[in-house]
Amino acid sequence: MRVLLLAAMVVSLAACASGNREAGANVDDGTFGNATMNNTLVQTGTMDYRMALGQRFAGEVPSTITFPFNSSQLTAEARAALDHQANWMRQFPELRFSVYGHTDLVGSNAYNKSLGLRRAQTAVAYLGSRGISRSRLDALVSYGETRPVVVTQAPEQQNRRTVTEVAGFVKGSAAPLNGKYAAIIWRNYIALGQRPHPSNHVVQTELSDSN
Repeated sequence: MRVLLLAAMVVSLAACASGNREAGANVDDGTFGNATMNNTLVQTGTMDYRMALGQRFAGEVPSTITFPFNSSQLTAEARAALDHQANWMRQFPELRFSVYGHTDLVGSNAYNKSLGLRRAQTAVAYLGSRGISRSRLDALVSYGETRPVVVTQAPEQQNRRTVTEVAGFVKGSAAPLNGKYAAIIWRNYIALGQRPHPSNHVVQTELSDSN
């Protein structure tokens, strides 16, 4: 009898724990507080702000575009990727970006340096046509053939590319401690709050049940 009573109590407690959770408990998907943590790491120097913003940029938009062989002309796919980049850049006018041009291993080093630079310039010109100030695209650097994605002497599309990266803040922003990085994080919070979240229905249901 005692064993049955103990088992019943355990089941009852488990049901209470799962069914009577605090309203809003389902809203946190495990990332709550990440923005504050990242901002703290940046401001204390534990994390480089360029790395933090660069990771976010690369995670949210396609940062790499590829080119046809021996060409600096944009394909339809490349233009679509640059459109995504431009949309992201417009949300963060505080930031500067670098565009790095690359080539495959076919041809001389001198020719490939020139071709890589032309590809970077083409990408920057397109971003400029989408309303991004050229002053924010300040580092047109060509690595030529020296940093292949795929090491091969044959033509390789993955090597014929440009890569866009976060370079830092616009001139006049000496350091992220002036609040610009915090402003970026705050805008992210606002954007997240405006999105429909599947947990909102759960919260509303819990509140209705409690009335």
